[in-house]
Amino acid sequence: MSLIKLSAIDSTNDYLKVLSRNQIIENFTTVVAEKQTQGKGQMGATWISEEGKNLIMSILIKEVLQDVDAIFHLNVAVALSIFEVLNETKVPNLSIKWPNDIMSDHKKIAGILIENSIKSDGKIESVVGIGVNVNQQNFENLPKASSMALVSNSEFDLDELLHKIIFQIKKNCGYILTNQTDKLWSKYHENLFKISVPMAFEDANQNKFMGIIQGVTLNGLLQIKLEDDLVKSFGIKEVQMLY
Repeated sequence: MSLIKLSAIDSTNDYLKVLSRNQIIENFTTVVAEKQTQGKGQMGATWISEEGKNLIMSILIKEVLQDVDAIFHLNVAVALSIFEVLNETKVPNLSIKWPNDIMSDHKKIAGILIENSIKSDGKIESVVGIGVNVNQQNFENLPKASSMALVSNSEFDLDELLHKIIFQIKKNCGYILTNQTDKLWSKYHENLFKISVPMAFEDANQNKFMGIIQGVTLNGLLQIKLEDDLVKSFGIKEVQMLY
């Protein structure tokens, strides 16, 4: 595995995509930066991070996904990997908020952005961007954000955390390669934020409704039981949790 360390970059995902386009690079090549000026989150959101305090990284993953219909398996594997590493470091009250935010109680402490591309030979290549709020203390104007240090009252070694996350992602990708994704999905559902709990949601038309999360489909749709007991599936742009 190749590790590229940068002091500052616009986006680790963009850097890795350009690198991969221009040359053949090793599977699980990882780019990590102390500062990112144009960090990206889900649905075009901006990922803001204090320089040198957090883990900002992107990993190239290829030769793992064999089928476009199985793309969400990688999402599950990566989210679970971060969850497992943070759980090992005793970060309290962890859960995975669909599709892939890592929460401590009701605060987000890590986010994931996976960008997939299908090559001319049909192979799927993924650039997995990961942001973990590690030692940052101030989240002004970000009421739903926190860090490992804040929730644990302890500071963490960024390098150690980086290597643990890479190791765990490689391990969990092995379950995809050996068709043992049931193990990943079982743990993902077991630790899903607000599963089986009545809560409020808002749809794409800003209509609010009550529902209960039942789980996530193999292609990544959130299944919510509505008040009439019907179960409806939603894509990421179609529903928002109100918590």
